[in-house]
Amino acid sequence: MQTLDFELDRDHVELNQLLKLVGIADSGGQGKAIVASGEVTVDGEVELRKTAKIRAGQVVRIGDAEIRVLGVEA
Repeated sequence: MQTLDFELDRDHVELNQLLKLVGIADSGGQGKAIVASGEVTVDGEVELRKTAKIRAGQVVRIGDAEIRVLGVEA
C-alpha cells in the first residue's frame, strides 16, 4: 500500500481537491468523478460527497493508496 502524507494548512480541504493536490486526480473534475465512483473511503466509510470537508487526523483511501491528513504543528 502506498502511503501519502498531506499537510493541511487550513481548517479543511474538500475531498475532490485533496485527490488533486496529492496527484491521484489530474483535476478537481476528475477528483469528483473518482469520488462519485464509490471507490473512496474516509476513515473506513465510503464517501460519496465530492466536496466533503476533510480535516487533520482523517485517513482517505482509494485503491492501494492511503492519504493521511496531517495538521500543521503550531
